[in-house]
Amino acid sequence: MSQSPLKAHRPAAPGASTRPSAPSHPRPRTTTAAHAAWDADIHSEAPFPRADEAPALASETRIGAMQHYNIAIRTMRAFSLTPLLAGTALGTLMVPLAPETARAQQASDLPPIVVQAPRAAPAPRRPTASTGPSTRAPRAAARRQAAPRIAQPIQPVASAASQPAAPVPGARGNTAAAQGLNLATPGTSGSRLGLTPFQTPASIEIISGQKIRDRGQNTVAEAVTQNGTGITTIGSPGNGMTALTSRGFSGVNSVMNLYDGTRLYVGSGTITFPSDTWNIDRIEVLRGPASVLYGEGAIGGIVNVVPKKATFERVNEIRIGYGSDNTKRLALDSGGAITDQIAYRLNISGNHAEGWLKQNGEFSNLAVSGALLWQAAPNLAFTVTHDYGYQKPMSYFGTPLINGRVPSSIRFNNYNVSDHSNVFRDQITQFKTEWSPTDNLTIRNTAYYLTSNRHWRNAESYRYNAATGQVGRSSFIEIFHAQEQIGNRLDATWRADILGFKNTLVAGFDVNHIAFKNFGNSPYGGTDTVPLFGFNPGVFNRTDLSTAGFRSKTDQAAFFAENRLQLTDQFAVIGGLRYDSIRMKREDVRGIAAPFAKDFDATTYRIGAVYNPLPDTAIYAQYATAVDPVGPLVSLNLTQSQYQLSTGRQVEAGIKQSLWGGRGEITLAGYHIEKDNLLTQTAPGVTQQVGTQSARGFEAAASFVVMEWLRVEGSLALLHARYDRFDERVNATTNVSRRGNRPTDVPNEIANLWVSWAFAPRWEARAGLQYVGATFSDPGNQYKRPSYTLVNASLDYRVTDNSRLSLRGYNLTDEVYATRGSSSTWLLGRPRSVEMSYTVAF
Repeated sequence: MSQSPLKAHRPAAPGASTRPSAPSHPRPRTTTAAHAAWDADIHSEAPFPRADEAPALASETRIGAMQHYNIAIRTMRAFSLTPLLAGTALGTLMVPLAPETARAQQASDLPPIVVQAPRAAPAPRRPTASTGPSTRAPRAAARRQAAPRIAQPIQPVASAASQPAAPVPGARGNTAAAQGLNLATPGTSGSRLGLTPFQTPASIEIISGQKIRDRGQNTVAEAVTQNGTGITTIGSPGNGMTALTSRGFSGVNSVMNLYDGTRLYVGSGTITFPSDTWNIDRIEVLRGPASVLYGEGAIGGIVNVVPKKATFERVNEIRIGYGSDNTKRLALDSGGAITDQIAYRLNISGNHAEGWLKQNGEFSNLAVSGALLWQAAPNLAFTVTHDYGYQKPMSYFGTPLINGRVPSSIRFNNYNVSDHSNVFRDQITQFKTEWSPTDNLTIRNTAYYLTSNRHWRNAESYRYNAATGQVGRSSFIEIFHAQEQIGNRLDATWRADILGFKNTLVAGFDVNHIAFKNFGNSPYGGTDTVPLFGFNPGVFNRTDLSTAGFRSKTDQAAFFAENRLQLTDQFAVIGGLRYDSIRMKREDVRGIAAPFAKDFDATTYRIGAVYNPLPDTAIYAQYATAVDPVGPLVSLNLTQSQYQLSTGRQVEAGIKQSLWGGRGEITLAGYHIEKDNLLTQTAPGVTQQVGTQSARGFEAAASFVVMEWLRVEGSLALLHARYDRFDERVNATTNVSRRGNRPTDVPNEIANLWVSWAFAPRWEARAGLQYVGATFSDPGNQYKRPSYTLVNASLDYRVTDNSRLSLRGYNLTDEVYATRGSSSTWLLGRPRSVEMSYTVAF
């Protein structure tokens, strides 16, 4: 999760120290003597130092409770939230303000990216590659080190060190270091306690938005798979391009998508938001079961996209780009203080391209994100955000196979119809309150409202007929989705000593109501044929009219709690518990199936421990449970509703290590996951929940500053996933056991490698290698997709102190590779392409 709004970054006054502060125990509250004593105790145990100084807030203004109420009401009306949403949010706000007995709040819990002018030198020095934060801990409380170093871009020589540095593209308004593993950066995707990855008994990665943009990754899928450990994409227009695999499990029902900590519910196998990376502050990836944090549907892990936040630091940046296939990009980032108490952030990104396919290859998108922060008092903050996403992704569902491969002669053909349509519109509005009535208590509330409207009209299936030399097209599918989600999440964090042991407890609840409507032309009839070469794409073959299909309403409520008990200076125990209650009702508008209602409930938990034998070393172990639905929960059909949630469990152990004063970081993890109650055919026409699936594996990630001008980062995942018991229905009368086979779309090996080289003044080059092992397109493991290796690179030149010219190259070896497939088609990745962009900060 992002930094607390109560500690939004404010720039230092001219001439003041700009030394970045280390991450502190994340809890917004006033700074009293008791507060300071607590921080001293907490951070004397933690493996990372913190700074002793931080800029104070510009002012402390007391605002009456009725003023809070009136302003909140106007804000909610402005964003057109429903009375339920307003009520849940304002219920948290109607509390008396704490007296102003504290000093001003710290400027930031997380280290900002600070640009400092280097001292003038008689001769040019060799440029320095970006370096991440030091994670070396103090040997004793009396021997604390300076604050961690922060990743910095190549910087020009200033004429005077005392002058404020010019704004550098991408250097302001961030909450995570641009390089390194961010082991010292607090987050909440792995825990609601606000622990750093070093303190969390789980595999959690924090990928900074600046790193993503520096490497030229324009989509969330690219960012996660090229920077994360052991994550691959199986995205297609049908699932919104968001489906991923992690630790042997695949799809949107096993790898959950979140936006700013809010879960996005899956409707008919689809999530379409977010996509663009321009507005991203960071992406947090938790590998392994996360149901104890976010509910059912996360046995493989979660991906939490955290947008840029409102900031009191001035941020203004524009990027313009052009590339292969007439690709055009334009983006704006602006933020800063409106008054001493109000700050904003605005991000706009638009992209359009004709695409790499000969027919129907165009795509476009628009992403707009806005945030407004009101620091009503040092211990009270309100934030309103609104995000809008519009996408018209490439209407490409695959290329037909000829003898099990895609010949180069048809690589660029798209066999979809000319009047195709893929249009996604998503919006999310959030109203957040963060209040610390005492030094040891923090209350947070988030009320949110989401809408998704989607439309598909395509010919989605293709098969080559060798006898006729024609391509047969089928699955002429038109579908409309209208989805609405309204919810509220409230939690409280309490810090206290219990029998002399320091303890942190967080407890709360979340509630959601999801209304989903599906319209379409089911049963999706219609077929035709087109020549393999020189074909006319034709138009949509409509044999069935699109009418209202079904509608559903899903109500979810959950209680969760998590606790961290510090037993010694070196040993802490972390545990969590969650109970979910879900009721789903579905009505078939066409009257083909009977209406039904189904109740689900689940209790999940996690227990783990972290041991620090040395200040720079963390050894951890955990046991966690999880649940997955047998299909998308809000769109279960009558047959699926007869089954219970699938259950899972994981054992994981690992080590996290900082080396050489933070110049090196390593994480290692081993795990074993089992998932029960898969649907399997036990006899012709008989389906039972008796199937099992398992995965075990090893993961490693590392980041090293080899020389001051050279950084190397990489990750490796090796796993063995299999069906332990699973029978597949292959025809009307035959079931075949798939025991021992590898699950669909799961590779056994995934690796990433990135090298950053500042080879000359004002220049920096980056090269990336991504390897994905072979996969199968079916449970029978008959249709194999080969492994692939992608080579990407970038070159940056600092034109002026505040502008940068960037050249990006993708798939430089022009490898033909498939990210998804079936028995008759492969969904190919993009060929070699280049882009150039110019970014200026002001």
